[in-house]
Amino acid sequence: MKAVKEVNQKKRGILGFIETVGNKLPHPATIFVILCVGVVILSHVLASRGVSVTYEGIDRATNEIKEITVSVQSLLTPDGIRYIFESLITNFTSFAALGTVLVAMLGVGVAEGTGLIGTALRRLVLKTPKSLVTMVVVFAGVMSSIASDAGYVVLVPLGAVIFMSCGRHPLAGIAAAFAGVSGGFSANLFPGPVDALLAGMTTEGAHMFDPSYSASPVGNWYFIMASTVVITLIGTLVTEKIVEPRLGKYRGELIAGDEDAMKPLDEKEKRGLKFAGLFALVGIILIGALVVPANGILRNPKTGEILSSPFMNSIVVSIAFVFLLAGVGYGIGEGKIKSDKDIIGEMSKTMSTMGSYIVLVFFAAQFVAYFGKTNLGTVIAVKGADFLKATGIQGIPLLVGFILVTAFINLFMGSASAKWAIMAPIFVPMLMGVNISPEMTQMAYRIGDSTTNIISPLMTYFALIVSFSEKYDKESGIGTMISTMVPYSVCLLIGWTILLMLWYVFKLPLGPGAGIVI
Repeated sequence: MKAVKEVNQKKRGILGFIETVGNKLPHPATIFVILCVGVVILSHVLASRGVSVTYEGIDRATNEIKEITVSVQSLLTPDGIRYIFESLITNFTSFAALGTVLVAMLGVGVAEGTGLIGTALRRLVLKTPKSLVTMVVVFAGVMSSIASDAGYVVLVPLGAVIFMSCGRHPLAGIAAAFAGVSGGFSANLFPGPVDALLAGMTTEGAHMFDPSYSASPVGNWYFIMASTVVITLIGTLVTEKIVEPRLGKYRGELIAGDEDAMKPLDEKEKRGLKFAGLFALVGIILIGALVVPANGILRNPKTGEILSSPFMNSIVVSIAFVFLLAGVGYGIGEGKIKSDKDIIGEMSKTMSTMGSYIVLVFFAAQFVAYFGKTNLGTVIAVKGADFLKATGIQGIPLLVGFILVTAFINLFMGSASAKWAIMAPIFVPMLMGVNISPEMTQMAYRIGDSTTNIISPLMTYFALIVSFSEKYDKESGIGTMISTMVPYSVCLLIGWTILLMLWYVFKLPLGPGAGIVI
């Protein structure tokens, strides 16, 4: 689809500069090739100089605290060159965003191809007050974090369609959904898998100060509930007051089928939705039968929990399955699906649109792998932590500084668990020494970790978000996406930090049994 951009005053200023410079960069795939070369050269230079860091960290193999020394590894040595050749395929096939996206799109593609998504969204738009559309999209994005990566694959593209159905700019819909999904990753009304994961590492870090301390997976629950409201409001205001005015009126062509986006549903479509609901219900019941019983097959086989279980680990599979059944049901009810060939045809059609993404992921996967193999991400994280520790600041300034350092490190090292495995043993006991609870330190970390996700090209799903935006604006690129998301990042960082500081000042509990101080 061809989009014609408006050239006006709204495109000027610092955001306009970021977009202009960013869009003059080569194709994203080419950028990753250049970054790969840069990492190879930089790794050799730093390794030749013996650059290394030593820190008290969590051994992820044994989950114990130990002194770890990490040095930069060169990729220009014989071993490094062999690694480049031998890992090329596995780097690509093991890249997290590849399989997740393709599997999800098999189910979502059928739902989209049969018309289910378009019809359901049209019904949603027709029944939802237009003044609440932005808020609903951002809130849904925040809540999607409990379903792991599903929000990136499902909700972000839906945000564009929802906004366009309301006559608004689709890139604003992508931005609003992306801000909720990724920028608000550590906010939710309910604890999720990430809470349990981080709490375990927090406990290990706390043991360096108090061997009897145990951080609960629900230790941040009250705060993340309040954060859900704050993130939703900030995301809504930034979208409507900053992002949409800057984007201007959308001048592109509507995607196929969206010309009648606001037309009332006809009888065939209503019948299709009923069938979709029934088929989806069957899927939910089948999955529920494997999860709800106390001895459910998809529960954690050792503890019986749902949070850290095969169900949560494979949540994208469950979502794809339900979308597939719903799409098939809609197609049968509406009359578009008459045989299994129609279902396979919709799957094939969806996969044919993923070519550019697959090419991009191939090169992105190499860069991420090289960055990890050379230990550059670890060195940056430890050096940043050492800098903050050396300043000697305490209380609110220390927490704010910690949030800012985490936000900066997150631009280069996206994995929340990998960063926390390095930083928890440093900062949790250090802040316990000034009476700040491990749960408070963990929450400060989560704020910094979430708010810069949306402006980092190294974030696993950033390439996917760029490809979504290119569907509506062929001139859109990394610069467009970063400049669009910077206002969200800045406002979320400021607003979320202020909320945490208020929590600190009034000594409110962060979760059940988890206070601000020890």
